[in-house]
This record gives sequence, C-alpha cells and structure tokens, in this order.
Amino acid sequence: MYRLEKTIAAVLVLGVLVTSQSTAQTIKKAAKPAATVKKSTAAPVKAASTATVLKNQMDSLSAAIGVSFSTSLAAQGISNINTEVLTKTINAALKGDKTAFSSEEANKFIGDYFQKNMEEKGAVVRVEGEKFLEENKKKTGVTTTESGLQYEVIKTGEGPKPAATDKVKTHYHGTLTNGTVFDSSVDRGEPVEFPVNGVIKGWTEALQLMPVGSKWKLFIPYQLAYGERAAGPQIPAYSALVFEVELLEIVK
Repeated sequence: MYRLEKTIAAVLVLGVLVTSQSTAQTIKKAAKPAATVKKSTAAPVKAASTATVLKNQMDSLSAAIGVSFSTSLAAQGISNINTEVLTKTINAALKGDKTAFSSEEANKFIGDYFQKNMEEKGAVVRVEGEKFLEENKKKTGVTTTESGLQYEVIKTGEGPKPAATDKVKTHYHGTLTNGTVFDSSVDRGEPVEFPVNGVIKGWTEALQLMPVGSKWKLFIPYQLAYGERAAGPQIPAYSALVFEVELLEIVK
C-alpha cells in the first residue's frame, strides 16, 4: 500500500508540473498586446478560451499526465489539493533550491498520510458492519455460528454436504451491507466452480453446512471475509459482506 501511494503521488506531482508549465507557456503567448480597436456600440465579444495547444510529443505527454493526474486525484478522494504550493515546491526542487521536505521526509509523510486515511475510512466501514450484524442476528430465521458467521436458510437441499477438500459449483449474488452489488454469477448467468477451502473463511464454513440443492443467505463479518484489506475498488477494507449462495453440486 505504501509503495503504491508513493507511486501515485509521484505521478500526480509530475502531472501538475508538466501541465502547469505547458499551460503557462500557452497563456504567456496569448498575452501579447491586442491591436487597437475603435469603440463600437455593438455587444462586446466574449474572450476565446485559452485551450492548451499540443505542438510536440512532450506537450502531448504533458496533457496525458494531466489527465492521469486528475483521474488519480479523484480515485484517491482528494479534491482540495493546493496546486500553487505543489507547483512552487516542484519548481524549487528542480532548481535545487530548499524545499519544505527532503525526499525521505516527503515519502514518509505521503505514506503516513495515506495509511492514516485508510485506517480512518476502515474504522467507519468496520463500525457500520458491526452495527449491521448486531441488528441482523436478532432477526427471526437468522442463525449465528461460533465464529460469528450468520446465515438464513432460503431453501434446504437434500444432497450431501461438501467437505473442505471438495470442489463445488455455486450460483451467488454478493453485496455490501448497504445493498451495493459487487459481484454476481446470477447476473452473469454463469455458475462458478471452486474448491471449498479456496475461498474466504465465511464461505468455507457455510458450504460445509449446506446440503447440495440448498440456497442460503450469508452475512459475513470482515474477519471471515477479506479482513483489513480491500478487495478491488468495490469492497473497502473491513467490509462485512452479504451473499445469497445456491449450492448446485459437488464437482467430481
């Protein structure tokens, strides 16, 4: 995580520098004195926008990095970065002038910032998940196991129960506790095969309790899901997860 955020930050810094220099050149060229124009009673003409002109490969690279910069900021949830401080610091560093941070100090600050940010967001997600599960276990029909896994039987099958070493075929529909869908074999129309012991702990436990032909709704605490780490952009760290799982067969 630390190295990833450092890399992103480095791209962002470079993006601002190149884009700002390119834009500055364009504005400078556009700032030539205008020819004298006689006054007229006609409505004033609106000034043309100063769009950046890409004249060579480096200009194009600058524009491309600018797009990457903006996208990366949005992905990190950063909307109020001080670009003036950023560009002044970059220009000073390139000239060899003194900056607020040394390279090592800057890397440490960036790492600490994103780590703290991740922990703060994770704490909110964790508390929300715990509250959801606390209320959910009080509902009629919901069973809570010793591990903290919760399940509700939608349909009971009559087949055998798989062992941890078996391979099974299932249909599933996965959501966050707020109902946001992050994955669904049902929506894709394609059941999935996998080893019982090759998935998250909550699934491994539940599948061994389910006779083939059963359909259960699982409520999985973060400790039995992906734990303290995120799983792609749709599943934040510390997320409790909800699945509807239908056990279709044990694959021989």
